Amino acid sequence: MSQVLNIFGELTFNKAVMREKLSNNAYEKLIATIQSGSPLDQSIAEDVAHAMKEWAISKGATHFTHWFQPQRGGTAEKHDAFLTYSDNGEMLERFSAKQLIQSEPDASSFPSGGMRSTFEARGYTAWDPTSPAFLMDTGKTRTLVIPSVFLSWTGDVLDMKTPFLRSMRSLNDAGISLQRLLGNRLAKKIIVNCGPEQEYFVVSKKLYETRQDLKTCGRTLFGAPPAKGQQMEDHYFGAIQEKMIAFMEDLDRELYRRGIPAKTRHNEVSPNQFELAPLFEEANLAIDHNLQTMNVMKHVGNRHGLVVLLHEKPFAGVNGSGKHVNWSIGDNTGANYLEPSASPLKNINFLLTLGAVMLGVDKFGGLLRACVADAGNDHRLGANEAPPAIMSIYLGEYLTKLVNEIENMGKPTEQAMANINMGVRNLPRISRDYSDRNRTSPIAFTGNKFEFRAVGSSQNPSEAVTLLNQLATYGYYTIERRLAAHKGKDIRESALLVLKDVFKETRRIRFEGNGYGSEWHREAEKLGLPNARNTPAALPAFEEKEAIELMEKTHVLSGREVKARVEIKFENYIKTKEIEFKTAINVARTQILPTLTKQLTLSANAVSSVKAAGLPAKDILEEVKRFDKLFSLVRDKTESLAKALEKAEARKSAHAKAEYLGNECEKALLDLREAVDSAEEFVAEELWPMAKYQDLLTVL
Repeated sequence: MSQVLNIFGELTFNKAVMREKLSNNAYEKLIATIQSGSPLDQSIAEDVAHAMKEWAISKGATHFTHWFQPQRGGTAEKHDAFLTYSDNGEMLERFSAKQLIQSEPDASSFPSGGMRSTFEARGYTAWDPTSPAFLMDTGKTRTLVIPSVFLSWTGDVLDMKTPFLRSMRSLNDAGISLQRLLGNRLAKKIIVNCGPEQEYFVVSKKLYETRQDLKTCGRTLFGAPPAKGQQMEDHYFGAIQEKMIAFMEDLDRELYRRGIPAKTRHNEVSPNQFELAPLFEEANLAIDHNLQTMNVMKHVGNRHGLVVLLHEKPFAGVNGSGKHVNWSIGDNTGANYLEPSASPLKNINFLLTLGAVMLGVDKFGGLLRACVADAGNDHRLGANEAPPAIMSIYLGEYLTKLVNEIENMGKPTEQAMANINMGVRNLPRISRDYSDRNRTSPIAFTGNKFEFRAVGSSQNPSEAVTLLNQLATYGYYTIERRLAAHKGKDIRESALLVLKDVFKETRRIRFEGNGYGSEWHREAEKLGLPNARNTPAALPAFEEKEAIELMEKTHVLSGREVKARVEIKFENYIKTKEIEFKTAINVARTQILPTLTKQLTLSANAVSSVKAAGLPAKDILEEVKRFDKLFSLVRDKTESLAKALEKAEARKSAHAKAEYLGNECEKALLDLREAVDSAEEFVAEELWPMAKYQDLLTVL
């Protein structure tokens, strides 16, 4: 057995461990729960808890934790030891079914969007058995980790996993219902597969420590452009440096131990930017694995004297980082509904699923933009390095012609249907050459899946996948309702008639050109497509009547939970921007201005020395004047930012404050940055108080 297969999943409570540690009855019932998503049979709960504990302790674990995904981002955990008292007061290690299934962490410090009062601070985590437990390995000890959902004591959603699980139930109902209408009796459960590609930057830990902005904000607030950035285009897919390949090998090993199928590693476009892509998995597991990956890569980086940066735009002037989320719909038989086939009926299924997604994107494009909106992603979306903020779909030349053929079709005769089926059958062969040539599209069909490219590198991909599920649910129900109007007719003929209308209605979101071009932005405005420039402009889409109806009809979020989520997003945005602005002011006042004072003093002393030697000091005096002007400029721009920040505090609503921060204060920060970056280009190297871009982007 290879080294990879020998260690793969050794830290997970996987099927092999379950089979070994559980009775046949308990194993079969637990597997049934995992595969169906139904509640755990309480009769086996104690057996499962005991087996988990025994396995974890045998691997060196001393504690357990319910691991969940709060709305603040990232993950959360509270560790409890297995230790407890026996009836006679002796110490023993115990892990009960109750401890496995539910825990009660204090929810008072987690964002709730006003859904609970201080005296209602209790929150509950509940085990999600569909995602396997695993061991957290810190090198000195291990902890049993139980993936969980997080709810308030009133049952309101406080996490990111619960809405995703709800969206899967809704999609399952809509998808299976449509499959029955199509005559498919074998499909029992809809399955969504996902593969989040993770982009990230790496910098030297030693250099990182010199940058207060990187340490506090995760991105540089200042930094003059380096002489060599990405203009040579020599980093993308280039040879991986020795130190970096050592990090990647170590990272892969740690991921394999956790059962995370890391597949691809390579240099990305920007210097010191890289990408890790996994094999596709069921979406719930893929999301949990991505969150683990982000945590693990930081720990591994630390071991190698590196800092992993997951911010979407840690450096100005070079490409930022995203998380392309690959997404497809299928069922328990292994069918992929976005995979063209030789079967005419399966191809109808493919086209209907394509139409369902297009209906959803056309109807809720603004909502799709809002779900990836945050302060970090604002720096990336819409730039010439990432998808535009306009949500459109790229199908590729061949599939676009096929869709247009259906849209312009007259009566669906047998010959017409045969031609269309032949066109779909040819798609797998054609798509190898023609699909996804356009890298500017936010949503691209890539042969047998959609790739949603607008997700930020630091974001939990569950919110995007949840919404994609909901859009497909909306589309499936819409199509099924329209098919019902053709009751009694041939299903293939009826489907093509429905698709003819669907493709015509959604024509505006199909775009094959350059998403960065100003022409597309003007055209999109004429077509009525949303184009939110930043987070404050994007978030109101959540509160539109149709968006709330979608959330409630798919049973993903209640209207109350939607409003709370929007409030949390505004709070996160405001706090992030305030931290950035305050950090910029502090760095300017305590590092940049004192540095300019030193440089000014040295230059002034040089003038005195030159004059004392009886030499002309005209040129050196010009240097003194330059630094004096730079000092005044940095000081004035610093105070302008400080005053703008004070004015933001006077805004009455969160939305108004966020808008002011994102517009006026951001402009003031950019003005300050321009002044500081100008100073960096002239101040003596040994005086500059922080690592420069050239070092950060070339030194590992």
